[in-house]
Amino acid sequence: MDIRYSTGKEPFKRMDTQELRDEFLITGIFKPNDVSAVYSHVDRIVTMGVMPLDECVGIEKNIDPWKDFGVSYLLERRELGTINIGGPGRIYADGVEYGMSHFDGLYLPMGTKKVEFKSDSPEDPAKFYVITTPAHTPKPAKHIPYEMAIHKHLGAQATSNERTINQYIHPDILDTCQLSMGLTHLEEGSVWNTMPVHTHERRMEVYFYFDVPKDNVVFHFMGEPNQTRHIVMHNEEAVINPAWSIHSGCGTSNYTFIWAMCGENRAYDDQDWIKTEDLR
Repeated sequence: MDIRYSTGKEPFKRMDTQELRDEFLITGIFKPNDVSAVYSHVDRIVTMGVMPLDECVGIEKNIDPWKDFGVSYLLERRELGTINIGGPGRIYADGVEYGMSHFDGLYLPMGTKKVEFKSDSPEDPAKFYVITTPAHTPKPAKHIPYEMAIHKHLGAQATSNERTINQYIHPDILDTCQLSMGLTHLEEGSVWNTMPVHTHERRMEVYFYFDVPKDNVVFHFMGEPNQTRHIVMHNEEAVINPAWSIHSGCGTSNYTFIWAMCGENRAYDDQDWIKTEDLR
């Protein structure tokens, strides 16, 4: 498991391109019949990818729960959210089977002992993008089909940010300890996300960019509002955003991204907005 340590505002200002990528960028998320995991000390969030082909893959395949987390199983003191961005598959959680179609989501609570992932077909494998965060009490598990998510259409083609925000793990859908998670589609001709930008001092966030067409990239902007930097993102890569950092992206084409947050609260609108003219 790759471990990332928290970087503060002052060191961030002096980091070069490779240092920024080494600290905040997550690559190689999906590997055949395998599990990837990146542990960030920013609110102790873990970003994972599971892509089963012809095997049933357990969530702990590359994790030693005691060595890595000090527990007897991964979700002993954690909760989990996942969205399937690939073909149809299934998740088995303590003997309960959840069918996971493309863009279906699932929340599993603290105390779930055994989690396994499977694809319906190796020719069209499921790709489970997974986030786990610390938890303090069990909540009910919930399967969230794409149709059940809250869909909010925002922006306009004139401002290059026509998009639909799909809220999956959200207070209006289910209760969690601290995890929030959703998926945003940008329409054809739109390239900007989260502009005007904001910070939320009380929560960190991870962005996972995918459906980025071949030979295209997304420029992800982060840093303090008056000390911005960028990381060039390719398809199926994620980026860690500390609470003090803005998080916004502009692509050379439209794309989709999954956002996941954890921290002091789950109030989606708890944001500190930054005027565009104040950015530097």
